[in-house]
Amino acid sequence: MRLAHSAAHFLTFALLIAAGAGLGAQAQDRPIPADLPAKNPFEGNAAAIQAGQGQFRARCADCHGIDAKGVRGPDLTGLRANGATDQRLFRTIRLGVTGTEMPAVNPRTQDEDIWRILAYLSTLSIPAPTTAARGNAENGAKIFRAQCASCHNVNGQGGRLGPDLTRVGASRSRAMIARQIRGGNEDFRQGYEPVTLTTEGGQRVRGVKKNEDLFSVQIMDTRERIQGYLKDDLRAVTNETRSAMPAYTAEMLSESDLDDVVRFLETLRGPIAQ
Repeated sequence: MRLAHSAAHFLTFALLIAAGAGLGAQAQDRPIPADLPAKNPFEGNAAAIQAGQGQFRARCADCHGIDAKGVRGPDLTGLRANGATDQRLFRTIRLGVTGTEMPAVNPRTQDEDIWRILAYLSTLSIPAPTTAARGNAENGAKIFRAQCASCHNVNGQGGRLGPDLTRVGASRSRAMIARQIRGGNEDFRQGYEPVTLTTEGGQRVRGVKKNEDLFSVQIMDTRERIQGYLKDDLRAVTNETRSAMPAYTAEMLSESDLDDVVRFLETLRGPIAQ
């Protein structure tokens, strides 16, 4: 039975809203300082860098990787190459990024802890690429609209089954983007894990998982409908090991067209917290 109007579903939703409101109130307890330094005060400080490394691994590595090259979250080793300033990066960590998985840092986190993390990340920054960019972004945009936009949203346009790609050029390296297009999608961002539900009648419902607890599961199906199910009313909940995104082999997408699509995606560097 779907949970369209169940009391349990409503209660869970209400609790989530209440929790979100509480977090929002907490975040207001530590605003951005009016005298925010233009330059990281711990830049080059060996003790601060070492402390920042430990804080990064404890707080950030689950999403950004132990080497900061990205897992569910973006690669952070190219921050300087992308022109990010110390003030902008501080604001991003403190406030989070609306519409993404990047949350605001715990309001009890001291400003100095954020600067230490950034001092560590600055030691990992890679230089800007010296080779000319490959590919035709204009043609890549056409290919993207024809083959990718039904599932991926860019600047408010497109589908919702796959992750929003409005900032993918600022958060993923060229090599990683190409690898994921070719089929390297072994890691699934939260909210986009592929799942198949089998009803008691044997019907298979495919989609991406949006929420799950001991008693229910909520998915977005392939028609972009949010559907809720009680597990007791299902024969099986199967977490798929392959992404819903197809692997675009060379037969489906030539090397030239791949270069064009990747070049287009590299230009997507949407808004970041100011």
